[in-house]
Amino acid sequence: MRRQIEFGGTPPAGSSCALRLDPLALPVRFAVADERADERMRHVELHRERVVLHRAVSGIRMAVKVPVTDFLGVVVRLIPSADQQPDSVLVSLEHRDPALSVPLYCARDANDVVAEWQMWGRVLGMPLLTADLNGNLREVFPRMGLVRLGKPAPRRRRYNAIRRRRPSILLRRRPGIRNTIATVYRGEREIIARN
Repeated sequence: MRRQIEFGGTPPAGSSCALRLDPLALPVRFAVADERADERMRHVELHRERVVLHRAVSGIRMAVKVPVTDFLGVVVRLIPSADQQPDSVLVSLEHRDPALSVPLYCARDANDVVAEWQMWGRVLGMPLLTADLNGNLREVFPRMGLVRLGKPAPRRRRYNAIRRRRPSILLRRRPGIRNTIATVYRGEREIIARN
């Protein structure tokens, strides 16, 4: 699948965004505008474990392979519009070098942006980041390694899957009280029978 995209890395303000790559249909090949390339175009191959960027600079054709783990994460950012059009929302796979960043989703309406952002983060196994208007990135959800942390949900025994295996009477029982006090015989001789 080959698509044409009107921006490279981060789109300019006021660009008309209409891009949606399917995260469940990887690998994907598409073209992105690149001002440093000879043809002002680069071709991107996006796989689950790597990104391959094809372009020609000064007549030299090159292919740059970057592992997905080298990227910072999946970023959602607001792109302000220069005219009276509504602002655009961009979801991209962000790299420290802006020339290696890959746009994944761009649209004028923000209806599906959170679903797209979380889906790309889940498919690629990357952290979810947001960018403010100055370009500073921050992680939205705390993580421990690749596991996203959250508040634990309270246990609801009524809807538990193994509810029928354990009797609920065990939850209501209290420890028993001994009625009799153990008798201790002190100072007596013990008789032991030996054969």
